[in-house]
Order: sequence, then structure tokens, then C-alpha cells
Amino acid sequence: MQLVDDLSYAKTFYPGSRVTRYINALASKIYLGIYQNRKEERNLLLHFWKYNVPLTVYKHRRIMLFSFFIFFLFYTVGFFTARQDPLFIREVFGNAYVDETEKNIAEGNPFGIYQGGDSLYMWIGIMINNIIVSFMYFGKGLFLGIFSLLSLGKESMRVGVFHNMFAAKGYATGFFLAVMIHGLLELSAIVMACGAGIVMGTSYLFPGTRSRLAAFKDGVKDGVKIVVGLVPVLMLAAFFEGFVTRYYKMPLALNIVLLLFSAAFVLFYFLIYPIQLKRRGKVVHV
Repeated sequence: MQLVDDLSYAKTFYPGSRVTRYINALASKIYLGIYQNRKEERNLLLHFWKYNVPLTVYKHRRIMLFSFFIFFLFYTVGFFTARQDPLFIREVFGNAYVDETEKNIAEGNPFGIYQGGDSLYMWIGIMINNIIVSFMYFGKGLFLGIFSLLSLGKESMRVGVFHNMFAAKGYATGFFLAVMIHGLLELSAIVMACGAGIVMGTSYLFPGTRSRLAAFKDGVKDGVKIVVGLVPVLMLAAFFEGFVTRYYKMPLALNIVLLLFSAAFVLFYFLIYPIQLKRRGKVVHV
């Protein structure tokens, strides 16, 4: 405490002095000694998801909103293109997948594609795949975010085509009730992973008062925070897809509750909660 008082005095009256720098170095060593030895690993992990992730999302909220706009734009393009040209569905998903889905629809089990395989292996496989895909979409953003946007547009169009494949058979509502139990979480995470890539790829375009290298480093850090913060969301989405979606013929009330849970989580954690934190004056820590 005495050293910090001396440092404050020195910075006030002798800001450019070597003595001031010397005292500052001593104070830094003491603080490092204190904080490096604190046993707070659990708290750091909790702090990351409680504050760092939502505040980082808020910091780049315009890019995140732009990513969701791109998703809905190309989703609409895919949906209506498939409606105008049914053969486009086969071009996107291949004959084997479409034939199997049409067979399930004819048998009165339209979403039977989600009932194949063991639930546990399905969960683990989907979880690992989606996490890898998310990091790939993020990494593609290195060059101005262009390839992240292209991947997002392609994936969004596939979702629109997928929806139309069921809507054309009279299962437009059933698609949302069944697929979006896990799809809301999964697709939101994918969209935001692409947004994280755009954050990284555009960070050095507008560095402000920083150097382009420093701005790029900050962009990488923020992007990594977002994409790592999405891992639990992808784990939960894969769990729903492996264990829950296969029972899509569950009572309608339960189906709606699960759907509302997914929607409420996404809206609260990535939209409402960050705004609340910002109003409380919380800041992002590196």
C-alpha cells in the first residue's frame, strides 16, 4: 500500500522520471506475485461464461446481427428456390438422402432420419462434428471474413431447402416443432461462430488509434472468446438431437416447452443478458 502511494505521487509530479518507472516495476512484481498465487481457477471459468462471453457478444453486436441477417436472407433464398425447382433439393442433399426422407414421409414418420443409431454415439458424434465445424467457420474469417460469410450463406441455404423439403409435403409446422428443438441452439451457434470469424477478419480494417497488428490481435481474442463460449451450446444442441428429437411425436405441450426453452436461452444469454450487464457497467476482461 505504501509503494502504491509512492507510485501515485511519483506519477503525479514526476511522470517521465526513471524513478517512477522503477517504482511501477516494483508494484507490478508485487501484484503479479499476489494474483498468480490465488486459487481461483473455478471462478475464472465461471467468470468467462458469466461475463466475458456475453459482453464480447455485446461489443460486436452489430456483426452478430449482420450474421443473423445473412442467415435469414439465404435461408429464404434456399426455401423459395426449392419451392420453384424441386430438383434443387436433390442437388443440395443428394438422391439417397432425399429418397430416404420421402420414404419416411410416406410411412408417416417424416423425421425418422433422427431415429437411427444409438443415442449416445449420435450425441458424441454430432457434438464433435459441430464443434469442429464451428471452429472451421471461425478460422475461415481470417481474410476479411469473406469465407465465413460464404460458408454461412451456403449453410443457411441448405437449411431453407431442408425446411421446404418437409413443407412441400405438409410438414412446415412439424419441421419447427421437431427439428428446431435442437436446431435453434445449433444454428444460432453456427451463425455466431461465423460472426466471430467476421470479427477476426475485419478487425485490422478499422484499427482506430491502434496499430493494425494490435487491432488484429484484439479481434482474434474476441473471436476466440465467442467461439469457445459457444461450445456448451453446441454440446446441449447435440444432446437434444441425439436423445430428444428422435421422440418428436411426444405430447405437443412438452414439444412446445422444449422449443421455448431453446428460444428463451438463445434470446436471454446472447441478447438480453449482455444488455443487462452493460447497463450495470460490467466490462470485458482480457
